[in-house]
Amino acid sequence: MRRFLLSVALAAAGLATGALLPASGDTRGRATFLGTYVWEGNWEGFGGFSGLEVANDGLAFTALSDRVELVSGHLTRDARGVVTGVEVGPPRRLINTDGRPLRGRPADSEGLAIGRDGTVWISFEGRARVRREGGEAESPVLLPSHPDFGRLRLNSALEALAVDDQDRLYTIPERPFRSESSFRVYRFESGAWDVVFRLPERDGFAVAGADIGPDGRLYILERDFTGLGFRTRLRRVNLDGSGEKTLLTTATGTFDNLEGVAVWADGSGLRATMISDDNLRFFQQTQIVDYRLPD
Repeated sequence: MRRFLLSVALAAAGLATGALLPASGDTRGRATFLGTYVWEGNWEGFGGFSGLEVANDGLAFTALSDRVELVSGHLTRDARGVVTGVEVGPPRRLINTDGRPLRGRPADSEGLAIGRDGTVWISFEGRARVRREGGEAESPVLLPSHPDFGRLRLNSALEALAVDDQDRLYTIPERPFRSESSFRVYRFESGAWDVVFRLPERDGFAVAGADIGPDGRLYILERDFTGLGFRTRLRRVNLDGSGEKTLLTTATGTFDNLEGVAVWADGSGLRATMISDDNLRFFQQTQIVDYRLPD
């Protein structure tokens, strides 16, 4: 229902394809805008991307849609490192633990994390949970839950997922509990989830995605729908919650609904690549956006 109301509001605001404000990348913060590429896929059901992982070379990538599809491929970049093209293989539809295709309320995949050995983890929103993916014909494995997961707000559950270099998972709900003003950040270690710190909620932004960069810090992508379009924010914290910094905050309409973020490093420093969820609406876009980040 929320996605339907959001689509109606966007249409009413006149944000049809081509009517988006120019993606100038104007921000408050220390990040530097590099470029935007509009990806137009050629398969039925293309779009709705909510998670993104990019390899250390900045080219190989995996994207997750919130309609339980995984797709992997390569980005083409120009001499400045800006995306100029996308090549992908066929999408892979996720299956349930019993081997059947995921459908209905449990089929709301949101967060994506890939470990050093290639293990894929996915977090879900409709029924809050995190699982480890198997191979093409292998069933996934559900991780143990946390008592909080069953109490998360409807359609605002485990939106973001990240993994550190010790294969510890971090997940964050889209919205805090109604009685709280901070996001609980959960870490999975030694077979259990614990709240390792709380991230203050600021200025109405909701959590959309997360990644742990090669610098070992947690990057949190946030978005806010103002009624006229989306604002985007990227914050960075240490893994104990200290050292919070806002790296970018965009004006309304600068980009579409950015939900997935991957942080990597090239020869000149840290980079953030983000992808938007077009909600499978003709008047929205799948954008791949690049920024250079401060050290």
